[in-house]
Amino acid sequence: MCDQTFLAITFGPCESCGVTKPLMNIYLKNEPINYCSLCVELMACQALAKGESVASLKKESETLKAKLEEERGKLHDVELHQVAEKVETVAQLTIKTRRTLKGHGNKVLCMDWCKDKRRIVSSSQDGKVIVWDAFTTNKEHAVTMPCTWVMACAYAPSGCAVACGGLDNKCSVYPLSLDKNENLSAKKKSVAMHTNYLSSCTFTNSDMQLLTSSGDGTCALWDVESGQLLQSFHGHSADVLSLDLAPSETGNTFVSGGCDKKANIWDMRSGQNVQSFETHESDINTVKYYPSGDAFASGSDDATVSAYPICNLFHSFLHDLCLILIFPGRLLFAGYNDYTINVWDVLKGSRVSILFGHENRVSTVRVSPDGTAFCSGSWDNTLRIWA
Repeated sequence: MCDQTFLAITFGPCESCGVTKPLMNIYLKNEPINYCSLCVELMACQALAKGESVASLKKESETLKAKLEEERGKLHDVELHQVAEKVETVAQLTIKTRRTLKGHGNKVLCMDWCKDKRRIVSSSQDGKVIVWDAFTTNKEHAVTMPCTWVMACAYAPSGCAVACGGLDNKCSVYPLSLDKNENLSAKKKSVAMHTNYLSSCTFTNSDMQLLTSSGDGTCALWDVESGQLLQSFHGHSADVLSLDLAPSETGNTFVSGGCDKKANIWDMRSGQNVQSFETHESDINTVKYYPSGDAFASGSDDATVSAYPICNLFHSFLHDLCLILIFPGRLLFAGYNDYTINVWDVLKGSRVSILFGHENRVSTVRVSPDGTAFCSGSWDNTLRIWA
């Protein structure tokens, strides 16, 4: 054979387990190995070579990890905060509530901006999905979902459709029109189906593909037109709570965070987990890419917000039970259980402002596409536009 592997049958003691059995005399790279059929099968299943065991491979893996950390340490000749000392501090911010959107009958769980920088879609525990005009605070469309706890919603890039889902385990797409009296439910299209609740969804850079995450521990890429599963992403060992698409024209990677305390970066083309981060001590509620795509941030129930370059952790922001965050640039906005929104300076790792206004837990924060304003949703049933 081309790999120089030969097979012959003899009788004698197995070199692995020591039991006298019929042996399979295997030659791997011209080196003889006399194993019984059971040991050969175990070796093949575990992908072990001669003299290897699962324990020895684990030990080797730990050794390689230690060497990797040592090499990384050699490259960290200076800390980020030392470099940032020369950077000017952020000037005093004057951010106020400019609009308050009232209409939900229960906790606001998710929201998303339209690319036109004017319209917003929000979802709530009341089972409603509402499309708002953020300038006038008018409701343009309202949809009643077949379940409560609509935990995910997203605007299509074209602004002609919205996607949403929650405890129904589905992600449904509703096309929008200029007729505000049109029955959107009649045009509903069920695109994605998970085996547990839908926690997050987002369109890719077109209206034709939809990315979802679920309590079943997976993420998935779907074709909107046919509802066909294009790619599934397995790697989390618990509920996936949030995802975010890399901000690039190709959009070939995305980041996800879940109850296994991990933030994973995925290649959408291969379905592989290309990088994993495990620095939090509790559930990761949210993840968000930096606008340039070379860093992301995560918020967790361990009371921290962490910001990462794609290779290493570079800042951690402490507060009470952080929930959600967003990057407009140098500033990071995070909503908390104490009803406030904290503004952090990413470079210096310091808090530059605290925003008050909500009367309950802040559950979602999103910056407008042009970065001139941001919207927050809360368990007080309202959304607020800040600028």
